[in-house]
Amino acid sequence: MCKRYSFTTSKETIESQLGFEVVGNIRTSFNIAPMQYSYVITNTEKQKLQYMTWGLIPHWSNDGVNNGKLINARKEGISASTSFRIPIRRRRCLVLADSYYQWQKDGLNEIPYRIVQDGGNIMMMAGIWDIWEEGAKEIKSFSIITIPSPPELNDIGDRCPLVLETAELQEQWLNDLNLDQIIKVMGTRPTKLKHYPISKKVNSIKFNSIELHEELAS
Repeated sequence: MCKRYSFTTSKETIESQLGFEVVGNIRTSFNIAPMQYSYVITNTEKQKLQYMTWGLIPHWSNDGVNNGKLINARKEGISASTSFRIPIRRRRCLVLADSYYQWQKDGLNEIPYRIVQDGGNIMMMAGIWDIWEEGAKEIKSFSIITIPSPPELNDIGDRCPLVLETAELQEQWLNDLNLDQIIKVMGTRPTKLKHYPISKKVNSIKFNSIELHEELAS
């Protein structure tokens, strides 16, 4: 699963990689946690960064509360899920990151790792989003799609985000697709991810420093 990630990329790098102008300043974080806000690109506005809360609030929610239970959407069964079946068909997004964090279980101990995309490009995680509305109030929120981990990450955990590594896959994800085409894109697996151990300070959502990107000495 993905329960913490980071996004510290500069505005200039975003514009260079994505090919559109970014309006305003970029809010960065070394430790993005569930129910916090972060950047996505949606299928309805492909040339714009949107700032949404992490943890899907279904449009049919009675109270519009983000309880953090829907931060991830498993690929398996997503098309039939009460919360996800409409967003996966109509509201897909790319979640921007420069890395995500994973905890490896070692008995009673958990060792945190940072997972990055080889080459230094912005990591584009496949996601779904929704809008909850009540009167004039509107809340946009998103979930990150997860898949079985590739072999090189199995020793850390059995799930990982669906990282779309190529511009072609990213474009496809935001296009109008039928369900078979969506399932085909979700069948891809990342091949350019690498990982290394980091400080346990990442365990606290209050800790937000470049130290979380530094590899621990072996």
